[in-house]
Amino acid sequence: MKEKGNLVDALKKYFGFDTFKGDQETIVKNVLSGRDSFVLMPTGGGKSLCYQLPALLLEGTAIVVSPLIALMKNQVDMIRALSEEDSIAHFMNSTLGKAELEKVKEDILAERTKMLYLAPETLTKVDNWDFFRQMKISFYAIDEAHCISEWGHDFRVEYRNIRPTIDQIYRAPIIALTATATDKVKTDIKKNLGITDAIEYKSSFNRPNLYYEVRPKTARVIEDVVKFIKTNEGKSGIVYCLSRKEVETLSEILQANEIKAAPYHAGMDASLRTQTQDDFIMERIDVIVATIAFGMGIDKPDVRFVIHYDFPKSLEGYYQETGRAGRDGGEGKCIAFYSNKDLLKLEKFVEDKPLNEQKIAKQLLQETVCYAESSLCRRKLLLHYFGEEYESCNCGNCDNCLNPRKQVEAKEELLTVIETVLAIKEGYSEDYIKNIIIGKETDAIRSQGHQNVETFGSGNEGETSMWNTVIRQACVAGYLMRDVENAGAIKVTPKGHDFQKKPESFMITEDHDFDEEEAIENISSGGASAVDPILYQMLKELRKELSKKYNLPPYVIFQDPSLEAMASMYPISIDELKNVPGVGQGKANKYGKEFCELIKRHCEENDIERPADFRVRTVVNKSKLKVSIIQSIDRKVDLDDVANANGVEFDELLDEIETIVYSGTKIHIDYFLDEIMDEERINEIYEYFKESETDSIDRAIDELGSDYTEEEIRLVRIKFISDMAN
Repeated sequence: MKEKGNLVDALKKYFGFDTFKGDQETIVKNVLSGRDSFVLMPTGGGKSLCYQLPALLLEGTAIVVSPLIALMKNQVDMIRALSEEDSIAHFMNSTLGKAELEKVKEDILAERTKMLYLAPETLTKVDNWDFFRQMKISFYAIDEAHCISEWGHDFRVEYRNIRPTIDQIYRAPIIALTATATDKVKTDIKKNLGITDAIEYKSSFNRPNLYYEVRPKTARVIEDVVKFIKTNEGKSGIVYCLSRKEVETLSEILQANEIKAAPYHAGMDASLRTQTQDDFIMERIDVIVATIAFGMGIDKPDVRFVIHYDFPKSLEGYYQETGRAGRDGGEGKCIAFYSNKDLLKLEKFVEDKPLNEQKIAKQLLQETVCYAESSLCRRKLLLHYFGEEYESCNCGNCDNCLNPRKQVEAKEELLTVIETVLAIKEGYSEDYIKNIIIGKETDAIRSQGHQNVETFGSGNEGETSMWNTVIRQACVAGYLMRDVENAGAIKVTPKGHDFQKKPESFMITEDHDFDEEEAIENISSGGASAVDPILYQMLKELRKELSKKYNLPPYVIFQDPSLEAMASMYPISIDELKNVPGVGQGKANKYGKEFCELIKRHCEENDIERPADFRVRTVVNKSKLKVSIIQSIDRKVDLDDVANANGVEFDELLDEIETIVYSGTKIHIDYFLDEIMDEERINEIYEYFKESETDSIDRAIDELGSDYTEEEIRLVRIKFISDMAN
């Protein structure tokens, strides 16, 4: 294998660039020399060129393994645009007809094709091996190589079979490329591909142009998303959701608010997905609302914002997805919404996986929690996760750095943590260590005898979150480390041992508490969604008066998130009030008049200009599912049968029914309750909610005890809200 001419001349000839970026030239030379390569380069860093240029210069055809059909098409179109001949690059996948497939094979055997893009399933299919053996293979490029690792954010078991297949076909040099890999993932990739001696190339993970922000996911989240996009009108953006249902619902709401948006998920017809992708690239639409299936390899440099409506399952996934913003070096805003409720949903997703996969998934999830809740520089946290140290403590381009929290001294607390970790021989998780310090005698702690260590109970139980903060920030500062090989067990570093011998100042900042779902100003949109604190207090007082008048707990009338929304949206009519989250026609008619009058009076007396431009239009909430549920309950159909008939899990059905009753629609589920619960149990839960100041299920479980299941409590709460509030 020989280089053909000067590399810079070839770069100019094929790609039109005068100079290489970063390590590109060195990587290209390594591939041309026939050596294996491992390339870790952030999105937008120019990974593709590292294998495309050598493929154009070498004899034969490079096999490029790629995970998505859309990605293959995008890459092939780009390569063909560089050449006068379409035969220069092809893909083989299920979208090709018989005649098209024969044309591809003919071009390859005639050595007209320099790059052949394949899914791992196509490469490993035994029926294709005879053809591959006839090819003159220059090298193998394994794109999105993190898919090989169980510790990566997009593990695909088919990637594990790539190396055995290569051994069966023809062993040529391998270049593995990924934008996201921790040291654990990198080692896994190299070992599985059999390239442990590969030359490594690692670029900085820092993307200085990207702005990172985490916002509390409150009942006003849809309003927040609409407002943000409206203030960035005409700019390209991606909104990521966890489920297909959320993708469809949110894209409908954006469209209703005159935003050029479209949904994208794996359940859509393939041709429609392709059309949506093309519309986005050609700027016929501005916003894609998608599951994580969208965006890999999409060559659109001017995506100006990436919103995570649901928090991602891993920091690798988060980094990969946010990396699609600002690839041209221009503006890139990365906004993520986070709530503990979403965390519980993500944990539920992994319950059916094998035990080992569950452990990995939960550890990756824990890292995202640390990132979301931390008050440290977000850039510093991300780079630390990928093994890169960011020297500055303030990047000036994330929410935490633009709004720094007060620092407090935690030297003694860090000493306590280090002493605890050493006393229990460094084999345990962050939560286990915290439980020892606050004196929480769990079964696991008792079984190990760790209730007898000197530091047991030395911390205050009321400061539980503070101990998490100390441990997390000590990891970033280098006093402690997480052992990924041992389920994230906390260990003391040499720097931590030095600290124990000679303690010094250790300043920490208090983490965010998303339980409070605090109302914060949107830094990047000029504080448009800040709650009016005076009006909010007045609304709470009015609710209190009405609760006494009707002898109902305040939350039955309107929940706190609904009052918060009123105090930022300023609705002054019943029609406007119906647009507030958690307020339907029934509640608006029953309680709305006095609230609207109070808000109108407050606006007039204080000369407040209501945000008319930002009144979020909602889509009709009487979806087919909700209508079906209401009709089924009217006919007294067993709720288990209602769930089955609508293809949803029982807890999802309860979510839908709760939305219906909290919005003010009266429904009767007594027939179902009477079948599954005795009257005494129903009455006890019912009386609890009548006396309680909150409708929290967690609080109800604590108060009522383990005799009652969460399902029973939720069902009776539905009956209570429907009876008393609607």
